[in-house]
Amino acid sequence: VQLQASGGGLVQAGGSLRLSCAVTGGTFRRYAIGWFRQAPGKEREFVSAIRENGGTTVHADSVKGRFTISRDNAENTAYLEMNNLKPEDTAVYYCAVGTGIILSSIRRPSAYAYWGKGTLVTVSS
Repeated sequence: VQLQASGGGLVQAGGSLRLSCAVTGGTFRRYAIGWFRQAPGKEREFVSAIRENGGTTVHADSVKGRFTISRDNAENTAYLEMNNLKPEDTAVYYCAVGTGIILSSIRRPSAYAYWGKGTLVTVSS
């Protein structure tokens, strides 16, 4: 299973970006998908996740109301729409997938079996 995250870049505060996570290998519709981020000098933190059926999404409090996670099972791709970006959103963003992840564990990096290499998002003030 391979994951390719893309869509990062430099944006001014208040701007928007859409990240994509293309997944090859495995059965995409069986994966829960998570987005995580890691800022310089900080630990990796949970951002958003979407369950296999797409009907349940979870967001970190810091991004609620600004970020939207979605998936396209026909395209084997997940998305993270980021609006009203803030300088504190600056980080490398990673997508990850896993199977059989229970809701109570969906925020934990250890719940995900496969990870992409990340895409850098820089928000200037």
